[in-house]
Amino acid sequence: MGVDPAARTRRRARAFLGARSRSHWRERRPVGKIGAVSSTKTWAGTYTFTAPRLVEAQSIDDVREPVAAGGRVRALGTRHSFNDLADTRGTLVTVTDIPADPVLDEGARTVTVGAGTRYGVLATWLQDRGWALHNLGSLPHISIGGAIATGTHGSGHGNGVLSTAVRAVTYVDAAGGLTTVTRGDAEFDGLVVGLGAYGIVVRVTLDVQPTFDVRQDVFHGLPWDALLDDLDALTGAAYSVSVFTTWDEPTLDQTWRKTRLDDGAPVPDRWYGVAAATGSEGRIVAGSEDNLTTQGGVPGPWSQRLPHFRLDSTPSNGDEIQTEYFVDRRVAADALRALRTRAPRIARVLLVSELRTAAADGLWLSPAYERDVLAIHFTWQNRPDAVRALLPEIEATLAPFDARPHWGKFHGMSPQAVARVTPRLDDARALFERLDPEGVFSGPHLERLGLRDRRA
Repeated sequence: MGVDPAARTRRRARAFLGARSRSHWRERRPVGKIGAVSSTKTWAGTYTFTAPRLVEAQSIDDVREPVAAGGRVRALGTRHSFNDLADTRGTLVTVTDIPADPVLDEGARTVTVGAGTRYGVLATWLQDRGWALHNLGSLPHISIGGAIATGTHGSGHGNGVLSTAVRAVTYVDAAGGLTTVTRGDAEFDGLVVGLGAYGIVVRVTLDVQPTFDVRQDVFHGLPWDALLDDLDALTGAAYSVSVFTTWDEPTLDQTWRKTRLDDGAPVPDRWYGVAAATGSEGRIVAGSEDNLTTQGGVPGPWSQRLPHFRLDSTPSNGDEIQTEYFVDRRVAADALRALRTRAPRIARVLLVSELRTAAADGLWLSPAYERDVLAIHFTWQNRPDAVRALLPEIEATLAPFDARPHWGKFHGMSPQAVARVTPRLDDARALFERLDPEGVFSGPHLERLGLRDRRA
């Protein structure tokens, strides 16, 4: 009988790592009694991890060690998630303390950096050197590895989700070794938005471009009809557009235009009959005004305008639950009209909703796979039972529009419903199973959704 290559590689990795100290492994004590370790909960405190062991990795070898030792392993980044996607019955490994060690290749127009690095940290580093990423999410606090693994995004008709900037990923594989996959490789499109289901990404290479300036203008009270009747024009009016609503008001609460100054496009003083706000008059939720990036049309670098929140501020509300669904932009206006019929029930539990766009891509598990999308985001009050009771109604309303859920946020879609709107789910599961046949990187959430085979 032949020797299984994965098992042989695992034995070699164990031999290599066997002499290394395991002093950084911590047996989990009861919740709330873990001393300085803060990774027991998600950042908003809405989910408590159940894994019995935590490793706070300081190096890539610290990630390799628990994988080579055997058992289940999942990665933790900045924990900006709202479900149990990252949880495991085995060991959680944090990657945020691994040095960023950014390497800029100006000729190739790439930067390679540690996956646990926060986007805002990398953005500042790049800006200081005259370079930029194509886009950023609303929060600069999120880790690069976690964001690309879940299809996190900013906004803009021409801007793909953050994962589309990935040129290569290096990950700890199921044998404890290091594997790199590069754009153009056969497996690449199935692994970039990979949910940590095949390995732990430790280094990421991203596309960069020369730095650019952006101005951010806020418009209060645009009419709903402007969005519903002219959705493509409104959401495509600038490099990045965000629309905020609570659904039950006769007008849109706020619309933010983020304009690239090198585009040469003029910014109107009035838009759909509404004058631009002066100064920093925008806010996302009550009390967030002081945490936001500069508004009022003041030019500034991309790194300080594309995110909504400042890196040195509290991200978003901090005491909330988030949900998000993605619909084809061609049917987005009808989807919004349908949701508005639920406005009174939504508003009772809601803090705010945000509407953004993203360009189509070819990444198998991307929310924008093969279709330009409108992202419909809900920031809920931290009332889990009320949110859980409302989601079936919202998801039934959006089902005719083939809405896809955000992998890292709270939703109630069944495995069958998720499979129906994820054309490459079976291909992704087969790829993950081939790369990790023993289920090292599997987890309860992945198994429930059919992204990994069920195991005992």
